[in-house]
Amino acid sequence: MKANNQMRITFLSRSANEGFARIAVAAFAAQLDPTVEEISEIKTAVSEAVTNAIVHGYADRLGAINISGRLYPNGKLVLNIKDRGKGIEDIAQAMEPLFTTGNAEERSGMGFTVMEAFMDKVKVTSKMGMGTTVTLTKYIKAKD
Repeated sequence: MKANNQMRITFLSRSANEGFARIAVAAFAAQLDPTVEEISEIKTAVSEAVTNAIVHGYADRLGAINISGRLYPNGKLVLNIKDRGKGIEDIAQAMEPLFTTGNAEERSGMGFTVMEAFMDKVKVTSKMGMGTTVTLTKYIKAKD
């Protein structure tokens, strides 16, 4: 199925840009007429994916984070959050609740769990030294 609309944004892996990413994606998703709750869920999942890229992908260096989004006629929203950071060695382990490679006192290890709770589908692909792509899919039901 061909997308009705698409967008792409790129920004530096600075914590200050996490809010920008949330708002930009929410504005794009608004075209599907989601509920306030659905918008909140999308923003939270994007926030988690972007934060993972900043904290884990790039750790102590700056790099680009790319977000692309596509809207489909059936109410499907697909978002790709991509970094070119260090990559994830074991994706299955990284997606386990409470697992973190960061400081355990500062990180809960719940990022992927939160994404999975709020989105209909979460797919993670990664290559060591090449980066990670998180694909988030959400279906917005048409209003009667």
